[in-house]
Amino acid sequence: MATETQTGLSSHIRGVTVTTLACLAGIAAAVLSGAVVGTSPEAATNQLAVGILGASVLVQFPVLRAVGVDVNGFGAKDYIYVVFMTFALWFITFAILLTSGVQI
Repeated sequence: MATETQTGLSSHIRGVTVTTLACLAGIAAAVLSGAVVGTSPEAATNQLAVGILGASVLVQFPVLRAVGVDVNGFGAKDYIYVVFMTFALWFITFAILLTSGVQI
């Protein structure tokens, strides 16, 4: 049987929750970046898109706490993982939006 954390989530469910939220936040940040800065070739150099990415990373931690994940027990590796997963999905999604020229 899986061990439970202090919040009652098993370590597997905790990992799945953190990964899912990080990936969905990255996709949402890319769509928001496309809506705010556009999807033209000039939008690829707009620094506001990176600011939206940063904001989406910071918003995740209160959401994780509200869902029941103990973020006080996060180490450096956990924070780097959340930032990397959010960035990776943002980068891939935003690149697809920029190259396809979709109007959002």
